[in-house]
Amino acid sequence: MNRLKELRKLRGLTQQQVADALGLHITNYNKLENGKTKLDQERIATLAKILNCDPLDLITNSPGVRIVKVRQHVQAGSWSESSLWPEDDWYEVAVPDDPTWRPIALHAAETRGPSMNRRYPEGSALIFASVYDTDERLQPGRRYIVEQERADGLYESTVKTLWKDEAGEFWLLPESDDPRFQAPLPLHGEDGSTIRIVGRVLYSVQREP
Repeated sequence: MNRLKELRKLRGLTQQQVADALGLHITNYNKLENGKTKLDQERIATLAKILNCDPLDLITNSPGVRIVKVRQHVQAGSWSESSLWPEDDWYEVAVPDDPTWRPIALHAAETRGPSMNRRYPEGSALIFASVYDTDERLQPGRRYIVEQERADGLYESTVKTLWKDEAGEFWLLPESDDPRFQAPLPLHGEDGSTIRIVGRVLYSVQREP
C-alpha cells in the first residue's frame, strides 16, 4: 500500500481535487489510492508536485520497492581521482524489489554530460550491480558502468553499451548525439589506459528537479 491517501489528507486535499490535478476520473484515482493500480515513476513525480512532497515519501513504505542511494556520477571525459560524492550530496531512488537481486548489493550513479544522452537524459540515476557480485558473463547489447584509468592514475567513470564485432572483438559504444562521444572504445583500452567493467545497469530513474 502506498502513502497517497495519508499524504493527501495531510495536505487537506479531497480525492476529487487530486484526481482533477492528475486528469483522472475519481474511480481511477481511487484505484491508485487503494493500491489496485500501481504507481509508476511518472505518476509518482506528478503526485509529488501536487502534494508538495518528495517522490520517495509516496512509496517508501510500499511493498515491492527497494531504495538505493546515488553516491557518485558517471561522465565521459571527466578525469579525476574519484567520482564519489560527499555524503551530504547523496540521495535516494526507488526501484522494484526484484527477488533476483535481493541477495546482491545495488549501487547507483548519476549521469552527467552528453556521452549517453540518446539513452539516458542527463541527471538520470543508473542502478547497477557489481559484475563481481553477480558473477555473470559479459553480454553484448547490455549497458555497463565502466572505469577507464590513465597511466597517470586519473580515471573516468562512464556508462557504455557492450558490442561484439564480426571478428569477436569487444567494444564499448556510447549512445550520444554529440560528435565528441561517438567513437567506440576497445575493451582492452587504448593509449596505455586500463578498462574495468564495474557493473551492469539494471534500472534507470530520472531524478526530478
